[in-house]
Amino acid sequence: MRRFFFASFTAGLSLLVFVLSAAAAVVSGTIDSVSPGSNQLTVKVGKQGTSKVFKLAPAAQVTLQGKKAELLDLEAGQSVTITTDSSGELVTKVIARASVGGTAPKTDPASATPKAKTKKTATRSADVSVAPGDWPQFRGPRRDNISDEKGLLKEWPAGGPKLAWKTTGLGEGYGSVAVVGDLVFTMGTIGDNEHLFALSRYGGDKKWSIRTGQNRNDGMGGGPRSTPTVDGDRVYALGANGDLVAANAETGQIGWRLNILNEFNARNIGWGISESVLIDGEKLICTPGGRGATMVALNKLNGQPLWRSAVQGNPAAGYASAIAIEVGGVRQYVNFVHTGVIGVRASDGTPLWGQRESANGTANCSSQVYADGNVFSASGYGTGGALFRLTAGGGQTRSELVYETKQMKNHHGGMVLLDGYVYGFDENILTCLDLQTGKPAWQNRSVGKGSLTYADGHLYLRSENGPIALVEAQPREYVEKGRFEQPDRSRRQAWAHPVVAGGRLYIRDQDTLLVYDVQEN
Repeated sequence: MRRFFFASFTAGLSLLVFVLSAAAAVVSGTIDSVSPGSNQLTVKVGKQGTSKVFKLAPAAQVTLQGKKAELLDLEAGQSVTITTDSSGELVTKVIARASVGGTAPKTDPASATPKAKTKKTATRSADVSVAPGDWPQFRGPRRDNISDEKGLLKEWPAGGPKLAWKTTGLGEGYGSVAVVGDLVFTMGTIGDNEHLFALSRYGGDKKWSIRTGQNRNDGMGGGPRSTPTVDGDRVYALGANGDLVAANAETGQIGWRLNILNEFNARNIGWGISESVLIDGEKLICTPGGRGATMVALNKLNGQPLWRSAVQGNPAAGYASAIAIEVGGVRQYVNFVHTGVIGVRASDGTPLWGQRESANGTANCSSQVYADGNVFSASGYGTGGALFRLTAGGGQTRSELVYETKQMKNHHGGMVLLDGYVYGFDENILTCLDLQTGKPAWQNRSVGKGSLTYADGHLYLRSENGPIALVEAQPREYVEKGRFEQPDRSRRQAWAHPVVAGGRLYIRDQDTLLVYDVQEN
């Protein structure tokens, strides 16, 4: 049997201080004021928002939204992480990013997030504030496989885009990457243990790694299946055996850890826990599948349970990851578990609805997509997809089956919902499906079965056995704009989803991470 992975947030910032030693520290908060003339930065830190003045060392490194910057480029309202020198008095490193609810940082209008992103691509009605160029979790800022990148190559040269850098030593694993600030996060193995890695965004050098749990190996290739989730100054990683770790994103210092299977009396699933956790406000959402705890909400700061959702029948977890949506003012979390797609109320975990039509009895892997009260989900093993219409009233949500289709048997490659069309692999057939009717607008077999993501008018396709391709995202016809064969292929099928962030295409293949420059000159 094949093994499945699945990989997971929207950036929100925790104003916490992580003390490294008596001499040096990493401090996180929100910029209150900037004084370039005196080389000083005033930062609000802690829950009370206490202001503290920091003096920058002459050679201090400053980055804004993952790019090199000067102190005068920073402004009030941006989130910031500061590292001191050995004296504990002078700042040697400043990382500034957009802040949820804060003042937006200066950006180049050509690369800024579009104001008019179509409703059909949104997985939640509330706005998500993520610094341009960041990809903080599985399936991107909104968990819809859509990048807001602009100014990317419209066609690839022969042989594909230029390789910017590659790194090795990541071990086994089927998860993808999260990219935030000047760091790239991914999971893999060292010996018999799973690890969380932080790499430099500008060359792949390892900044730190921490053990997250015991490796799970069933003979088909071991390693974690999940993608880390970054929330402000914390990164969360969930392993194949259910080991969940919260760590400081800058230093790797562990804040808390627990095992979701042990904590909620759940059994592991056939190919290992594959969910990438969702962060929503103060809550961390995951799906252990225990009795009375199909889905749970934890306090993201300490791991303590906030609620448990007792879904009828106590279904086991699937291999998909949850999304947050709002229907008629009711905020809810939706995920694909073993028996079908479920929705639970975000405030207290009350089960709201469930549908079985798109589920198979073996493994439900691809995360659902959402638009304007409609949920589309699909699975492999001959099953296909289904569209459910949601309506809300009196604090409740009702679901109604609109149609089923055999022409989107999406195994584990994921889907993109864009302007009323669903793009995904129907087994080995790339398909553009009309969301309203369930009928294909076009189909193409040339790439073969794989995974995909969207950026700047194009689909980035990653075949599990063959090429990587660029295809126009439009419903008229299949138009390919370039392809290349991935170098340094492992012996495993390539299941890690492609990521487009900061003008770069990230391709993870077991021990190796390849990063390509896809920005127009």
